[in-house]
Amino acid sequence: MRKLYIIISILFFISILSSQDAFEGYTLFTPGEGGGGGSFTTYLKDNNLTNIRLWNHNRGPASMPYLIPGDEPGWGNTLLIYPYRVNNPSMQAGGVGGAFEVLTWNGDLVWGYELSNDDYQHHHDVEPLPNGNILMIAWERKTAIEAYAAGRTSLSGNPLNQMWSSAIFEIQPDGFGGGEIVWEWHLWDHLIQDENPNADNYGIVGNHPELFDVNKGWIGGGGPGGGNADWLHLNTISYNAEYDQIVMSSYRVDEIFVIDHSTTTEEAASHSGGNYGKGGDFLYRWGNPQNYDRGNSSDRLIGNQHGVNWIPEGYPGQGNFILFNNEGNEAIEFSPPMDENGFYTIEEGQPYGPNNIIWSSSYYSTDIQGGAFRLPNGNTLITDCDSATIEEVTESGSVVWSYTEPGNNANIARAQKYSIDYFDDEFLLGDINNDSNVNVLDAIEVVSLVLDGGYNEIVDMNYDGIINILDIVDIIYIILN
Repeated sequence: MRKLYIIISILFFISILSSQDAFEGYTLFTPGEGGGGGSFTTYLKDNNLTNIRLWNHNRGPASMPYLIPGDEPGWGNTLLIYPYRVNNPSMQAGGVGGAFEVLTWNGDLVWGYELSNDDYQHHHDVEPLPNGNILMIAWERKTAIEAYAAGRTSLSGNPLNQMWSSAIFEIQPDGFGGGEIVWEWHLWDHLIQDENPNADNYGIVGNHPELFDVNKGWIGGGGPGGGNADWLHLNTISYNAEYDQIVMSSYRVDEIFVIDHSTTTEEAASHSGGNYGKGGDFLYRWGNPQNYDRGNSSDRLIGNQHGVNWIPEGYPGQGNFILFNNEGNEAIEFSPPMDENGFYTIEEGQPYGPNNIIWSSSYYSTDIQGGAFRLPNGNTLITDCDSATIEEVTESGSVVWSYTEPGNNANIARAQKYSIDYFDDEFLLGDINNDSNVNVLDAIEVVSLVLDGGYNEIVDMNYDGIINILDIVDIIYIILN
């Protein structure tokens, strides 16, 4: 009778949960402060804020962590990518990173890579690729002599000190616990300017939206961005596997850029080659057309933005971009002018469209980082970094789930939410009785094992080594999904 009562209670619980609007999944994030004593923790929490898994680190996060599937299906084989900070006296600026490590579900190191020296410094974001490689954003040091040779001028009477430009590196595991660079892109190969006619990159800026004007960007004491000369300050990188494209966000110049990843490294340094025939030049840019002389300050649509990414295929808004617009205190979504083959359209003499957004959710305020990700059910997961708050909102802006990290100094760069069965491609997660369905019969199996006090790895839904009420909750989530 007791078992029957529990089963009936589960069915009632299912009927209640099915009316909730929050997407059933696991949220992953690493608070930037509040760990204390040099200790930092990555959390994977369910919708009830129960810790599904913790990873402890001795260095602070550069940005957000990522989960990727391991060689075998199942959450227990999932890997964590954690970008972290490495002190570099040559380059110290907001969002500084330096390295990443790939950890097992149990926290063991699989491999990692450090990019932190006098010439290059990883910062902010990384991006896992389907082939197992990882993209890194990096600052690239350029001397004042190099900057002047590229046509940079001393705007506002401020002499140049140095300029840290931007680069992207693709890192492949070397099989010995480290990594090696197998592809790279450098902004310095794609510049234009109209100040120095003797420089190779001299031209009419407005005729070349595929290039970046070396004289655009914030200028300050000692050089752009101060003594360290942080120029564009890229803060996010995301990958579109369907079109083999990369999108990145620049905090300094209020713009996002898309480039072709199908190129070789040699083609990426040129203006031709790759799937789109433009080498490493911009395929698309959006947000601030005055950067390429096709608008003015009134045409600027975003400011100090973070977290740009494509909405995945099959999600509401698929193919659109979504980002956190810090200046507007909002998450926004817009539809780029892309055809079915991944080419972007632009009218002669006009800026890239669109000139409007199709969705936004306001009432956020953070000066640093922040992000927005669309979820499979149409909701959006938004992170307000300064307040260390993560919210899931509906299309109408209603908050259906939230979490705030305790502590006065806490912050959360960005967070993502993963479906419970996100990584289980080879078997049906929750199919306890192996009938190719996940339903109340599987829940009964879990309840029976909980009551009997036994253990079965298949029933251990959260891989914590015990069978208890948390596994019952997880199987219910899967049934509802």
